[in-house]
Order: sequence, then C-alpha cells, then structure tokens
Amino acid sequence: MTFGTADLTLRHVQDAATRIRPSITRTPVVTSRALNARLGADVFFKCENFQRTGAFKMRGASNAAARLSFEERARGVISYSSGNHAQALALAASSLGMPAVILMPLDAPPSKIAATLGYGAEVVHYDRYQDDRFKLCADLAARRGLVEIPPCEHFDVMAGQGTVALELLEDVPDLDALLVQVGGGGLISGCATVAKALRPSCDVVGVEPCESDDAKRSLAAGTRITIPMPVTIADGQASGSLGEKTFCVIQRLVDDILLVDEAQIKDAMRFLFERMKLVAEPSGATTLAALMTHAARFRGKRVGVVISGGNIAIERFVALLDCGAKEQ
Repeated sequence: MTFGTADLTLRHVQDAATRIRPSITRTPVVTSRALNARLGADVFFKCENFQRTGAFKMRGASNAAARLSFEERARGVISYSSGNHAQALALAASSLGMPAVILMPLDAPPSKIAATLGYGAEVVHYDRYQDDRFKLCADLAARRGLVEIPPCEHFDVMAGQGTVALELLEDVPDLDALLVQVGGGGLISGCATVAKALRPSCDVVGVEPCESDDAKRSLAAGTRITIPMPVTIADGQASGSLGEKTFCVIQRLVDDILLVDEAQIKDAMRFLFERMKLVAEPSGATTLAALMTHAARFRGKRVGVVISGGNIAIERFVALLDCGAKEQ
C-alpha cells in the first residue's frame, strides 16, 4: 500500500487495527466522578499508560513493522526517539526477529534507555540540542542498509496510532471533543482521521507544552514552523517541528491547539495519581492539564482525553511532584 499526501483514511486505520490486534493491548477507558463534578463535563480517559511498553507508540511501531517485506525484515530497522517509540520499535522488531538500532538523545530518561536496551535494540546516543537526528539516522541507515521507521512521519505509524481513537469511539461513540497530545504529530493525525470520519461534529483539539508550541504556530501560520529544540518536562512532545505528512493532516482536520505550562502539567499528573490512581508521564498528562485549564470551553460536553503514556521512573515522578524539591 502506498499513500499520497494527506491520503490517510479511516479504512487504513481499521486495517491497522486488525493487523496489530495480536501485538497490542486494548486499553481501558476510565472516568472520574470527582473530575466530572469539578469541570461540569463528562470526561473519558483512554489509558495508553496501560499499553505494552507503557505508551501508545506500540500501535504505530507494530503496524509499520508488520508491513515490512521479508527482505526488509532481514535488513533490520532504525529510528530516533527520546524513549517511547524507541521501546515500541525495539519490542516490535524483536517480536518479528529483526535487529533494531535506535538513536536516543543523551538526556533521554535513563529508564527509557534501559527499557529499549532490554527489548534487544542497539542504542546510539546523540546530542538533541546540537546534532541533526534526521541526518544521523539517514546516514546510519544508508551505511548499514537499515529500514527507517520514524516516530511520526510515516503513514503506517500514523495509521497505527489512529487505533487509539478508533477504540475510544467504539466505547464512547458520542464524544463532543477529543484532546490529543501533539509532538511530531503522528498520534493526533491518526486520531483526527478517525474522529472526523466517525464523528464529524467532534472537536479535535491538540495539546502542546508552552515550550514546544511549533504545532500551534504552524496551524496559525498555515505553514510548518520549526523552533529550536525545546526544553520541557514533557520530553515526549519536544520535537521542534511537525512532519510534512503530519502537518498536512493536522491542517485539514484539527480544530485547535491548546498550550499548557509546566506547573499545569504537574498538577494534572498529581490529580491522576492521587484521585484516579493513574501514573502518567508528563507528556501523558498534558491533555488533562489543558482540560482543567480551559474547563469553561468544555463545560457540558462529553470529552475524550488521551493519556498517551506512563513511562516515568519513580525517582523523577517524585521529584516532579515534590514542590519543595529542586528539579534535576
């Protein structure tokens, strides 16, 4: 199957769902009476923190890996990631007997590096603030004959990520709004494709950290905007720019993008942990942060909220939520 620009469709996501069903977990949708009363809305959390490898990335990686030819599988795969796509692709490759090489930034969370290694991948480190990860990946792929499966800018990955919304709308078909994290754009591209096909009236709202607002700027400008590599606790969303493919879908289907600051992200993490007993990494909690910050916008509505992942070491989790502790 070959995609053209912006050709991602509901059928591609449905096909991906069938393809990856043996490889992923159908994650639960949970609610909170306390939060609903506080916000005056009905909120439905899609808990990808319970996904295999701890994040939604397993969906896209599994779909892309499963569609490789036998010759491509023999060559092996390569990608770049701060952690969640790294772990997902490492496991997907290992499950298919493929070698995997992952470029990971030097400051990636140690727990994510360890997990990627544990799934059998080779990890190559780079400096995310100095090095061009795209060029490094392309050069290494060419030298070793590896197949690139990037974290976002790949239609099979986007289709796999869209199964998050496909499952959510199967469980809760009458959503008025859907809040989805934006980093490189793969998750929201897939989810928006599904939401607008199954529920055209549903507002698809992206969420970014204030420090990594390239998608919001791009949507406003009508063209892709690249910013210096951002520094944010939400490392999974620190991309600096959308991809060409993901921006094309976002521009067509996403209604708005909201921003949240670091304190709001921490408050959301704390609420999820204390009131709902859910562990979310900072990127995973940005959607709830946006919902709580912009509560008036969603009052009286049925709102889907993606918790994109829960990969965070206990030491970092405690440090982030301890207001008296100095962040590392």
